[in-house]
Amino acid sequence: MGNCVICGTPADGPICSSHEQDVLFEFNGNSPEQLVTGRFYKGTVDGFADFGVFIDIGDRVTGLLHKSELDQRLESLDWDQGDTVFVEVIGVRDNGNVDLSSSIRQSEREFRGKLIQDGTDVHLPSESNDETTSDESESNSESASEHEAASEHEAASEHEATSEHESASESEQPATTDGSGNAVGGATVSSQTEQPERVQIETLGDRVGDSVRIEGEIVSASQTSGPTVFELRDETAVVDCAAFKEAGVRAYPEVDTGDIARLVGEVELRNNELQVETEHLEALTEEEEATVEDRLAQALEDEARPEDVEPLADDSAVEAIHGDVRDAAGAIRRAVIESRPVIVRHNASAEGYVAGAAIERAVLPLVRDEHARSDAQYHYFDRRPLEDGFYDMQDATKDATMMLDNRERHDEKLPLFVLIDAGSTVESSDGLSLLDIYGAPHVVIDTHYPDDEVAQTADVVVNPFLGDSGDDVTAGVLGANVAAHVNDEVRDDVSHLPAVSYWEDTPSEYTDLATDAGYDEDHVTALREAVALEAYYQSYEDKRELITDLLFEHAKRDLAEHVSEQFCTKLENELDTAEPNLTVRGANGVTFTVLDTEAYTHRFDFPSTAVLLDALHRRDMTGQPGDQNVTLGLADDEVHIRSDGEINVRDIAEDVEDRAPEAGIVPVGTRDGKFEFLRGERDEALDAVIEAVSAKLN
Repeated sequence: MGNCVICGTPADGPICSSHEQDVLFEFNGNSPEQLVTGRFYKGTVDGFADFGVFIDIGDRVTGLLHKSELDQRLESLDWDQGDTVFVEVIGVRDNGNVDLSSSIRQSEREFRGKLIQDGTDVHLPSESNDETTSDESESNSESASEHEAASEHEAASEHEATSEHESASESEQPATTDGSGNAVGGATVSSQTEQPERVQIETLGDRVGDSVRIEGEIVSASQTSGPTVFELRDETAVVDCAAFKEAGVRAYPEVDTGDIARLVGEVELRNNELQVETEHLEALTEEEEATVEDRLAQALEDEARPEDVEPLADDSAVEAIHGDVRDAAGAIRRAVIESRPVIVRHNASAEGYVAGAAIERAVLPLVRDEHARSDAQYHYFDRRPLEDGFYDMQDATKDATMMLDNRERHDEKLPLFVLIDAGSTVESSDGLSLLDIYGAPHVVIDTHYPDDEVAQTADVVVNPFLGDSGDDVTAGVLGANVAAHVNDEVRDDVSHLPAVSYWEDTPSEYTDLATDAGYDEDHVTALREAVALEAYYQSYEDKRELITDLLFEHAKRDLAEHVSEQFCTKLENELDTAEPNLTVRGANGVTFTVLDTEAYTHRFDFPSTAVLLDALHRRDMTGQPGDQNVTLGLADDEVHIRSDGEINVRDIAEDVEDRAPEAGIVPVGTRDGKFEFLRGERDEALDAVIEAVSAKLN
């Protein structure tokens, strides 16, 4: 038995099961069977193939990192043969083949420690018999730096002891400490010693090799197998600061996340990333802290305020909520500056993807500018689709679990959630309430008719129904406008997206925008259809690069056209199946086209019920005269509504319940929503819906 090197709890070895994925393992075994699934290992790129990358784990074992496990395209990897990389073992097959997955952590300092695995035995690096030899021959710059710091620490301690012995009466000068009274390196920073002039973090690129003083907020503190790495944010940027006490031991334990601190250290460039080697770190006094906080707050306010830009087009509905658009953009910009992750949760529809991709296009450059780390965009931004178009308890539970785990493991701030094409109705209220309990902020960008009590829970709501009118505005229009306010430099990149988000009757101002950006009508149609198809197949897990290629790589028009052809083929096949099985009913001058979606659709394949019903309603296969046409999709326990009059199911719910009191009627959504009912009351529920809708339209 031993104690976990991270939390100190009793463990069967140097790490407990709760923190096994927080540390990096260096493998010195000789058999694939000795690898442990779920552990992260240090590896070396051995070679490339069309289907992935071969990675050596130690000297005797090679695994495959399949391209499907990469978070980017294989051809975009900047790895070369012989590069050191970090991977997760996700499986060892009976034939000895090792399956690997990529890790977003691609440097040792991003792990909370390192352990050596000799065969099946695991121990700390300091317990290795050849520690001295390996330390002297290690070429890795980080290990060398740690070894040098440790040597300086010992030398400083010896020098201090000798000085005390030679001159007991000599007044002792206070040494720079790591918070436990131990000198760090050979530096001595006392109140009598003049400290370097304070500089802004954005200027550190011009100060490599200089000793500097920076002041700001400790954004995070993580323990690696060597130094403790603090992220410090001032009014201009964020930088990593490495502080060394001894390998794997927390330096400056009295300084924690959220503290306002002063740091003195030398600026270094490691793996093309700026880092400050900490010589002294201390939390500021109340008076000093107030000064820095005021400076940070003013800079944050100034930087978070969006540019004073106009909406993308002359659209009265957007003009009416222009203030909300600016507020949403300000909340997103503020989160980036505060090193708060931004999580976009959007409906898994063409509209949702277009809007979500627009926000992503705007935020990623800001994240890269704010953080020196090359992989910051994977830590501080994520986009996840919502399969059902609502932010329900299942979605919120997953997000809450992940954010709390990241706070515990990596000292991350709670993220800002941006809900797109979702979040305005009561179906999302329970999920949003869970976020509120933990104090996680959220912004809603939605075109669904809002329920008052839900809209009031969000920090910012962008919804055209809260302005003059919600008609003829898509989530893509709102998302693109918010994106242009978040980052005006992407305005031209997203100007064609509003046109992509309309299935019909696209306003001329948005078709003109797309044309000016080089996207003709056929190209816009191909993009819309291609994104709709990919939205279906990526509803569980989004792959960022494919959507980016479709929407923003103009030269790859052939990709959009290829996927669009598949969309058309699949949709036409389903329409051909549905058409002969439609039933037409009339009530009070309203024509109802009814499709039994349980009996006459192909389940578990594209198109989804929503896409199919939209297409049926747009096509109006009934041939019946008159303007009042309603399309119904009838399943075993629900009926979906598409109407020219945009029926709000909330408005007729009571009438439907009165007409079918035993059916257990439950309205879901608002305009063009659906009713759920008991399976045994299917016919009664359908009749009640038809009667209530026709009465409402007349």
